[in-house]
Parts: sequence; C-alpha cells; structure tokens
Amino acid sequence: MVLNDTVSTNLRKGVLEYCVLATIGDGEMYGLDIANGLQSRGLLTSEGTLYPLLARLRRNGLVETSWRESSQGAPRRYYTLTDSGQQSLAAFAEVWETFSASVTDTLKSTTGGTP
Repeated sequence: MVLNDTVSTNLRKGVLEYCVLATIGDGEMYGLDIANGLQSRGLLTSEGTLYPLLARLRRNGLVETSWRESSQGAPRRYYTLTDSGQQSLAAFAEVWETFSASVTDTLKSTTGGTP
C-alpha cells in the first residue's frame, strides 16, 4: 500500500540518525555492519542512505572514524561515538520515551483503543 510506504519512509527519515547512533553506541563498527543491523530491523532500505548520513555525523562531531586494514580487501572505516554523540543519543532517548507514549495515547484516543 503506497500510503503505508510513505508513512514508514517518513518515520524512518525522522529517527534514522539516532538509530545509527544507537547502533554504534555498543562499540566500534564497520559501515557494512551498521547497514546490516539497521536493514535487519527494517530501519534502512538502502546503503546509499547510510554513508552520507555517517559523513554528516562525522562532520558534526557525533562520530569519529579510524581506518583498519582488512583481510578481505581494501581498508575499512570504523565508526565510534564521540562524547557529543553519546549526549545526543541520550537526549533523543529521553525525548523519544515521552514522545512515543504521547503518540500512542493520541492514537488510542482517536481510533477507539487500538493504535
């Protein structure tokens, strides 16, 4: 259904940055591993979306990178959260809790009890 795809796309766009930060928050990660983790959760439909986002997060000081040699080809760039990235993720998590509960309550009140 086209409408559902549009809603889903808009929701992903709004939270993808923070989902990337949360994914990296567990420790240093390679870009393809980040993409695979997000794709398995239905949060990323194309790797082409991820790499520009990672570059922006790096420019904004939320992640830092390091290069490592790979036994499987070219060197790989690994991403880790900076202190600013951790603070941004913590702020989002705090706001998300209240925001998502408000949306759920609103949907329940306007749809007769089912979000």
